[in-house]
Amino acid sequence: QVKLEESGGGLVQAGESLRLMCAYSYSTWTNRGWAWFRQAPGKERQFIAAITWNGQQSRYAASVKDRFIISVDNSKQMVYLQMDSVSPEDTAIYYCARDRRPIYTGNLYSPDNMEYWGEGTLVAVSP
Repeated sequence: QVKLEESGGGLVQAGESLRLMCAYSYSTWTNRGWAWFRQAPGKERQFIAAITWNGQQSRYAASVKDRFIISVDNSKQMVYLQMDSVSPEDTAIYYCARDRRPIYTGNLYSPDNMEYWGEGTLVAVSP
């Protein structure tokens, strides 16, 4: 069993930065990676970024590449999403998730590939 809890969301202005955090806990260690998704009102849940369990490889959606950075600190059991140069289009609920696929390093990430989810944290960006 894995539990995920996001924090760090809030209201920011366009162009500012925000760091989301995801605290994870588990009963059995595995070599599965982590991901961030987001869901805006009336839209489907969208992949944002993913990272391997050891933090050595990461993937990003085109819409956030070069603005967002995902990282993991296993000593603290934390996954982070650094968000820079945010825009109103980044407004959404952001979810942390654990991949169900062991040692996955490909480019295919969808909600169906995730096994565990947090409750989400709201990010609102004003113009």
